[in-house]
Amino acid sequence: MLACNESRLEDTIQLFSKFGHTKNGGVTRLSLSPEDVAARNYFCECCQELGMNVTFDDMANIYATLPGKNDLPPIVIGSHLDSVERGGRFDGVLGVLTALEVVRTLCDFDLEMEAPIVIMDFTNEEGARFDPAMMSSGVLAHKFDKEKMLDSKDKNGITFSAALEASGYKGEQENRLKEALAYLELHIEQGPVLESKKIDIGVVEGVLGMVCYEITIIGESDHAGTTPMPMRKDPLFVATDVISSIKTELASIDDDLVFTIGRLNVSPNIHTVIPNKVVFTLEARHQNPEIISKVEDVIHNFPVEIEGCALSSEKLWSRDTVVFDRDICQSIEAACEEYGYSSYRMYSGAGHDAQFMASYIPSAMIFVPSVNGKSHCEEELTSFKDCANGANVMLQTVLSLQQKLAKEKQTI
Repeated sequence: MLACNESRLEDTIQLFSKFGHTKNGGVTRLSLSPEDVAARNYFCECCQELGMNVTFDDMANIYATLPGKNDLPPIVIGSHLDSVERGGRFDGVLGVLTALEVVRTLCDFDLEMEAPIVIMDFTNEEGARFDPAMMSSGVLAHKFDKEKMLDSKDKNGITFSAALEASGYKGEQENRLKEALAYLELHIEQGPVLESKKIDIGVVEGVLGMVCYEITIIGESDHAGTTPMPMRKDPLFVATDVISSIKTELASIDDDLVFTIGRLNVSPNIHTVIPNKVVFTLEARHQNPEIISKVEDVIHNFPVEIEGCALSSEKLWSRDTVVFDRDICQSIEAACEEYGYSSYRMYSGAGHDAQFMASYIPSAMIFVPSVNGKSHCEEELTSFKDCANGANVMLQTVLSLQQKLAKEKQTI
């Protein structure tokens, strides 16, 4: 049975990990930084060596195209090359490199495809340098306004527009991906489920819906040593009680609901002063919108005053659950069976470019296990065997989609 070259894939992963490597074995490769541009340059060289045509669009998304026998929309495979600060060697880049290995394997065996295959590198997926995350796929899917994205600044005040111009990867808007037969993205799980269940491949059926609120509690500042306890309006003590209540109430809603108090700011944050203001975020994720609605009910039912402190909440943002293409998911599952890999249907708790692409292209994702569930850190690890397993599943899924095209052509 046709299989990717595991040794070659390992070498490629190791090579790309040198672009922005950190002393503890991780990677810092922020979008459109010199490290990212170097990785992009080498990626383009690898694709051109295979006879692929390389172009980029106005958001610096890279498209490397292997021609097909017919004038059809392409099958698109890929992910992103950028990383978070002190991130891992596999997040994002593995999707691009397994796509590269798929095309290399097709070229090894001189296999001609019915439809073109495009390897895609999305710009600024992480949002670690420029807000927001998944910026460029969001622009392609008309989720974000391009002009606002161009004005986004990094911590040094450099705009995305300026970085785009300096990168050498600013192309034409007409090069944007407008249609495709399918979009397929391989990614590390970034969680512990596959490893804990001893499963080889995650068949990703969609991306969880989520909601994020900011909770503000206003009290009064006084001297920490002279104000009697019964006379205080301390918003931090109130916040601890509210957070404890949130944990209890949300935990009782559904076992699959995940929620986080991710940011907490205390003012004036001086040890001799009773705080006068506490602001924290509450984020919750679940597949079922009815469960998310129950989370919002809990928030809306907060009292407006506790122990003399005023409470208010503001919805910062939310997203609906994205469901991936059923037929592609079945093709992924069938590919796992052909190779003898165990598989598990699951939803992604993290966001990915595929969730935006799914709004106008049939899309799905493949997950491979993350050791100890670690990601967005230098300890991030996926075995090279698991990487190769994922590449094989992607290869067979692409081939099955191509075979379907060939059959449809014969019936015309």
